[in-house]
Amino acid sequence: MKINWGNGILIAFILFIGFILFFVIKVTTDKTYDYNLVSEEYYQDELKYQDEIDKYSNAKEAGIALKFEKTPEGIEISFPDKYQTENIKGNVSLYRPSNQRLDTDIPFVLSNTTSLLIPDNKLVSGRWDIKVSWRENKEEYLYKKEFTY
Repeated sequence: MKINWGNGILIAFILFIGFILFFVIKVTTDKTYDYNLVSEEYYQDELKYQDEIDKYSNAKEAGIALKFEKTPEGIEISFPDKYQTENIKGNVSLYRPSNQRLDTDIPFVLSNTTSLLIPDNKLVSGRWDIKVSWRENKEEYLYKKEFTY
């Protein structure tokens, strides 16, 4: 059989299609390439989003800026010194965009300190989206930060 231009183009086209099909099948069947929504209850969370916007606006209007610092023990989140720490109760949400299994929520109550430590054993190196929501004297606040650990 003699290979001419027409046969060469046909063979190259068939090999290219086979190459693409191989990767499509590999990505759809391999569990390491499994992509999920941000939340399982996506629509219910969307209805609650206005509350999150209100909490974020409260923190912005009050001029609250939390300080995030990487330490050998983990991430230290510092509240401004002007707050009464015995009245602060809240939750820290750690969201890892690349791996849903690493997402976690940590409830906290501040007592006699203005800082909170997220332990190193809960974190892996890379980018984290951190949301700190708290209540102080019947007012709710939310602070968001992208942090690279």
